[in-house]
Amino acid sequence: MTLIDGKLVSSAIKEEIKKEVAGILDSGKRAPHLVAIIVGEDPASMTYVSNKEKACHAVGITSSVYKMPVETTQDELLKVVDFMNRDADIDGIIVQLPLPASIDKNVIINAIDPKKDVDGFHPESVGKMVAGMDTFLPATPYGIVKLLEYYKIETEGKHCVIVGRSNIVGTPAAILLSRKAYPGNCTVTLCHSKTPNIKELCLSADIIIAAIGKPGFITADMVRKGVVVIDVGTNRVESTETKSGYALLGDVDFENVSKVAGYITPVPGGVGPMTITGLIQNTLKAYKQANI
Repeated sequence: MTLIDGKLVSSAIKEEIKKEVAGILDSGKRAPHLVAIIVGEDPASMTYVSNKEKACHAVGITSSVYKMPVETTQDELLKVVDFMNRDADIDGIIVQLPLPASIDKNVIINAIDPKKDVDGFHPESVGKMVAGMDTFLPATPYGIVKLLEYYKIETEGKHCVIVGRSNIVGTPAAILLSRKAYPGNCTVTLCHSKTPNIKELCLSADIIIAAIGKPGFITADMVRKGVVVIDVGTNRVESTETKSGYALLGDVDFENVSKVAGYITPVPGGVGPMTITGLIQNTLKAYKQANI
């Protein structure tokens, strides 16, 4: 079994980004600037935004966080997004999900300038991705593709089973891995909560991407020997063994599935670091499109 080390791959990509940003600064230009808007104090969101800030600073990208109270209205959030759209010194905008129930996330996503949509969620970005055009790719599917590429995992003609159909991971990952490219050219099966025979489909898979949000959902009896397993799950469960009182578990029963798999990502340390790297990559891309 080969462990797919997201930290290793992320570090290699970030080192290249750091060199490119240093060149930009040496030429007398400002650094790329990413702004995150967070509404409320969801612990997982706060952790993600904090990690994003650290990663940006490590490569020389300016990172700002705009915190808004949970009582924020949709109109108030739209005004902030509009202000940032018009600020020429801001290259990338992310609105951290989930948002309070009183705010329609689709309205907010649609309000972001597609040129600053570094999350890759705007309909224009999604449409370009489907059409195979150059655009901002959603950060987590980007990370998955980069991991497969770094480890030179064969994808052409392989059966990829994706468990979870979210617009953030499952659906865009299915699009990317079915396109005529490398990594790609897979035959993709997209499973979800209403798929009756997930176990049988997983047993036929060469590559499994688990993104269903249920800890330990993929078990050893659902995979065949040598399978490639990409675990996107980041499930917080209570734990007496950590200072924080919780632990992060993936959607895969790592202890047992790793005994069967040919390649597997750990949680944490697998897809997670690559997600933030994808966001940084998109921010640099947005900066270059606007300034170079």
